Amino acid sequence: MKNIQLKENKMKTNIFEEKVIQINRISKVVKGGRRFRFSALVVVGNKKGKIGFATGKSQEVLDAIKKALEKAKKNLINISLSGTTIPHQIIGKFSASNTLLKSAPKGTGIIAGGKAARTVFELVGIHDIISKNFGSRTPINVLRSVVNGLKNLKTVKDVERIRGINLKERFKEKAINK
Repeated sequence: MKNIQLKENKMKTNIFEEKVIQINRISKVVKGGRRFRFSALVVVGNKKGKIGFATGKSQEVLDAIKKALEKAKKNLINISLSGTTIPHQIIGKFSASNTLLKSAPKGTGIIAGGKAARTVFELVGIHDIISKNFGSRTPINVLRSVVNGLKNLKTVKDVERIRGINLKERFKEKAINK
């Protein structure tokens, strides 16, 4: 029975694709010299609108990556998609980093500067998008501004639910009244 549960747990964790964006070596100066540690920035996603990211720190690179993966899988968010692109243009902001995200027609591909933004789009499942980074271009700031922008996206159904109206009927009434 336990073997079956372990296999099911492994299958659940394998639905997410994982990518390491950055590994930094951090040094702390102490009385006896320098102590080195590693920091890893990791993104996980299922290519169907779910994504998570985190940083992990440890004295070994693999341990830092493992810690980051565990944290990232705990902090997953859902992204509203419109086919292979995003529903509308939006600006994501975090700290000194701003990222403009524009929907693009099918076949455009991912036009994004930097490894962080491109990785996020691939792991969310966006195939056609244009993005431009303004301000700070460090990977963590770009990553957070992109995720902030994606998190704030709203589909037509979301807007209808928030406002409590049916937009299609509303526009039909306006067309008839003219």
